[in-house]
Amino acid sequence: MGLTETLDDYFDVQEHGSSVGTEIVAGVTTFLTMSYIVVVNPSILTDQPFIEGVDGIAIAGFSPAEVQSMLAVVTIVAAAVATFVMAIYANRPFGQAPGLGLNAFFAFTVVGALGVPWQTALAAVVAEGILFILLTAVGAREYVIRLFPEPVKFAVGTGIGLFLTIIGLQAMGLVVNDSATLITLGPVASDPVAILSVVGLFFTFALYARGIPGSIIIGILGTAFLGWVLTVAGIVTPDAGLVADASSMTLSLPVLGTFDVLVPAAGASATYNVTPLVGAFVGGLGNVEAFSFALIVFTFFFVDFFDTAGTLVGVSQIAGFLDDDGNLPDIDKPLMADAIGTTVGGMIGTSTVTTYVESASGVEEGGRTGLTALTVSVLFLVSLAFVPVAAAIPQYASHIALVVIGVVMLGNVIDIDWSDVTNTIPAGMTILVMPFTYSIAYGIAAGIVSYPLVKTAGGEFDDVRPGHWALALAFVVYFFVRTSGIIQAQV
Repeated sequence: MGLTETLDDYFDVQEHGSSVGTEIVAGVTTFLTMSYIVVVNPSILTDQPFIEGVDGIAIAGFSPAEVQSMLAVVTIVAAAVATFVMAIYANRPFGQAPGLGLNAFFAFTVVGALGVPWQTALAAVVAEGILFILLTAVGAREYVIRLFPEPVKFAVGTGIGLFLTIIGLQAMGLVVNDSATLITLGPVASDPVAILSVVGLFFTFALYARGIPGSIIIGILGTAFLGWVLTVAGIVTPDAGLVADASSMTLSLPVLGTFDVLVPAAGASATYNVTPLVGAFVGGLGNVEAFSFALIVFTFFFVDFFDTAGTLVGVSQIAGFLDDDGNLPDIDKPLMADAIGTTVGGMIGTSTVTTYVESASGVEEGGRTGLTALTVSVLFLVSLAFVPVAAAIPQYASHIALVVIGVVMLGNVIDIDWSDVTNTIPAGMTILVMPFTYSIAYGIAAGIVSYPLVKTAGGEFDDVRPGHWALALAFVVYFFVRTSGIIQAQV
């Protein structure tokens, strides 16, 4: 039996209406859209004393650049391990990596504003991961997700679509900050990157509309190539669309043996290892104040739980994985992959691992099995040898995928019963709050809190269960803890 037949048989590719080639293309697409985390995560987590309020991971005897190199390695390893578990155990096409937002909370709030040692913050991540493993094993996480009200479940996909779209449009320079209106149209006509992004976006839309296989990845690579040509011509600056200056990273991974992972462009000979990060959480456990530590774990837990739940439900909706009640069969398996990823990530030195909403790009390319996730995992490991070639794809190119998929995901609104206002309100709140707060979890919270209130007010008592009220109350408690300053007061 050849490799293709083996992969097809192990992942039941044909039974899922896919092919090995389609799964691999889908995996490459997902990887390209989420590979920016290789550089972004280290940048956020590293102590940068020249930026006010940023007090992330700092290691005596190592510069911030050296620590970023270590964090790049553990980011890759954590993403590869978590996504590998997703592939082999869950057989789902979802990519995983340290989550944005959660890493900022780790560095800016827990370590920076609260002054908690970064080792203790890592201990909180490990504690959260172990708690997730236990709750997943007994089916508690699946039970809670099944409590999501139906209009909220069906609204998550559209909310994520809007969330992806605004992220993509910002990276492409089409949407920019504005002091008066918060966001506005960027200077498209005078910005070469924005013009290039528009060309790449509509090129990708055209390929997609024609039904060209691999249209999204063709659009990404085509835009990146055109950007390279314009850079050589001096029209686009060399650093346009790059998430960080990654050319100076020189890495080693002594956990797997002593060797250097060099970036050819770097021209550097220093060797950095991840020994100071791996197992650092153990030292953090010795410096714990019980109540404040519990509050930090609670915050990590709450955001990660509902971010992951929302991503799994939303991406599964466009993949056709959901049953008639809006539930994802065997959701405990991808949840366990997420829990293991978080635990391993904290142990080796990075913030909470979560399921990536960018997985929608691979799903839209036809990815339906764990072979897509396996491809993502392998590409993360391969990127160790080329760090950060993966991140060299400029954001204005890679984030085209987010806009394309975001537009497509808007079609999920047809699953919502808009004729009933008691469904319209929680669904609408879920959809709107996600992009406006930059948080999947907050969008879900808005829908869950509003659902029992409007159902009760509308006299539809049979649609409300005690669990709905319990979830709503839990979110109210979370927002009180998160926004009242109680964490700061206890640390």
